[in-house]
Formats: sequence, C-alpha cells, structure tokens
Amino acid sequence: MSLTCPNVYWGGEEVSVQAAREANDNVADAQSRYPDRIRWFASLPWEYPQRAVEELERSCAKGAVGVMVLANVAGRSLTDPMFAPIWQAIDDRKLPVLVHPTDPPGVDLMDMSKFDLSWSVGFMFDTTLAITRMIFEGFFDQYPHLKVIASHGGGTLPYLVGRFEKGDEVELASRRQMKRKPTDYLRHIYYDSITYDLRPLKYLIEVVGHEHVMFGTDWPHWVHDTKGAFANTAALPEAQMNAIRSRNAERVFGF
Repeated sequence: MSLTCPNVYWGGEEVSVQAAREANDNVADAQSRYPDRIRWFASLPWEYPQRAVEELERSCAKGAVGVMVLANVAGRSLTDPMFAPIWQAIDDRKLPVLVHPTDPPGVDLMDMSKFDLSWSVGFMFDTTLAITRMIFEGFFDQYPHLKVIASHGGGTLPYLVGRFEKGDEVELASRRQMKRKPTDYLRHIYYDSITYDLRPLKYLIEVVGHEHVMFGTDWPHWVHDTKGAFANTAALPEAQMNAIRSRNAERVFGF
C-alpha cells in the first residue's frame, strides 16, 4: 500500500512532516490489524531531506518495507543533488522504491487539463522522464542497491528501448555518465503490470523479462482496473502469471 499524489509535498516543512507521520502511522496501524494482508511504502517529506531521513528511519522501525516517491517532487527531478542524503539512506537499507507519477511540470503550458490528458499522457511522461534521467545520469551505478519500481508498466520506457540504445550509440564519450547499456538498466529496475491492455503487458515482458514485473491494479484511483489486471495476467503462461502475481514481489520485498 502507498499514498498516491500529491503525497505529502505541500504545506511547508512542519505540515509536510506531520502529514508523512500521520499517513505512515495510519497504515502501520492497519498492518498491525491485518498482518497477513498488508505491507506498505513509507511516505517521506522529500523537500526537507534531513527530516525525510528521520522519517525513513522511524517508518522502517514501524514496519515499512519500501518507499513511495512521486516522479517529480514539486517540480524537482528525483536526481536533484538535494535528494542525495535520502537516496543514500534508502540505498543503504536496500529498500524497494515505488515511483508513481503526478502532473509533470508545465502541465498547464502543454494544455493537458483537457480530456484528462494529464492522466493518460502526462503521467506516462512523468514516469518516463524520471527513470530516463536516472539511467543516463548513472544513478543506478551510484546507488547499486536500489530496487526501483516504475508504475503503470514503466510509462513509455519499454517502447523507447530502441531510441535509448541509439542515443547511447551516438553520445559523446566525454558526456557519458552510465557504465552499462540503457537496456541493462531497463532490465535492472522493476515494473507494475497495470497497462490496461494485454498487448503492452506482453511487450513489457518481452523487453524486461517477466521476473521484473509485479502485479498492479491502480486501485483505488477511479481509473483502476482490478478486473483487467487479473484477466490480463491470467492470459499469460502459468509460470509468468504466478511470478507476476506473487513470487516476484516475495523475492523483491523479502517476504
């Protein structure tokens, strides 16, 4: 379980910190009442790194098994040096991190308010840009123990694999920051399975392998697709279905 956008990135330092504490305490209490059903991602006041590290420690002591972060924090890239102390603390603990999109910066300028384009297009853009920056900036080399989970089938990341490889091929050597190929990093991170359609789910598996996909429904958003998530995974080979529905998560979270 996790707290979706806008998470706790609002209201100033004390409000953000208090919102994180209350959200984490609430779900920790839920886990204590349903220990066989609930595990949770900690929400952190990312705009205040020292307070975020303190809340990470407190949340892990209360049972958090990972961290939730939006694909941009109040317009800041997740690779912003400001967040380095938080990422280091997460990497030290080898925690999974769920990256969930929110409205990308410039949503009004790009006229995404019409037809819910901020959800159908903007969210995909937000996740894709966040993870792409991590890849090309050598983020996963800097924090080798991170287990990043890209929401919604990774946005458009799988579809861009060829463009990433071509971009890496023509990149000036002096500007290169990553140590491996883009596809290696795409196969290093994890993805949830909520694609709303079987075809992109199959393509995601083809690109990254079924071992890196975990079950997702987007519940309780009004656009959730619990029924479709079960139907789409049921249409896969049994070994893939079982891995995606439970076994991959058991491995990643150490259950």
